[in-house]
Amino acid sequence: MNPYAIRTHNLSKEYNGENILKKLNLQLERGRIHAIIGPSGVGKSVLLRLLNLLEEPTSGEIYFDGRALRENERLKLQRRMTLVFQKPVLFNTSVYENVAYGLRVRGENRRSIAEKVKKALEVVGLKDYEHKGARNLSGGEKQRVAIARAMVLAPEILFLDEPTSDLDPRNVAIIEELVKYINREFKTTIVLATHNMFQARRLAHQASFLFEGRIIESGNAREIFTSPKDRRILRFIEGKIIF
Repeated sequence: MNPYAIRTHNLSKEYNGENILKKLNLQLERGRIHAIIGPSGVGKSVLLRLLNLLEEPTSGEIYFDGRALRENERLKLQRRMTLVFQKPVLFNTSVYENVAYGLRVRGENRRSIAEKVKKALEVVGLKDYEHKGARNLSGGEKQRVAIARAMVLAPEILFLDEPTSDLDPRNVAIIEELVKYINREFKTTIVLATHNMFQARRLAHQASFLFEGRIIESGNAREIFTSPKDRRILRFIEGKIIF
């Protein structure tokens, strides 16, 4: 089995002639938590959408399991991945129906759906919330519903786009514990986009710093945080650059 769940070669993206991402070369190890760190507006969300095959790059290649993307395999690959957005988009129905939706689309039977939804809600700490209206929940609870909706599909790769940016410290701690649990218990490869350096240090095995559309350093998270090679990262760690 290829050690990299995803690898990119010179991945670039333009919008209206502006280079948002410039020749990114990433190696995302299977079963690890990889943090994409950078300031707001630098292209972290765009990168996640490219990797999740929701958008197409302007140029460059994305490799899954060591193989370049083939158009006839796009849907199959998309079913192995899921993306949780910064602001969860929930249907105006119950928590149960929100979490069950993806399983229904995939044609699972009612009993299987009920078992999987129950387990997912227990994992995220919402086991008694099945019949509550999803849109009436707090911000932290909504994000946990979104994570349960992703978990229930048993993705090999989970993309998280600034999952705690608008949450209070208690819910931040809950979400971070969930991220570690999902990675540890299910061996899920997790790609976390964040501008929160401290969160990345707490969670990530690998890290890549995205600055002005380029990866300025990538590798072992602990090594980068303690002995970065790029002085801009060191200045950020010291609080002299604000991401």
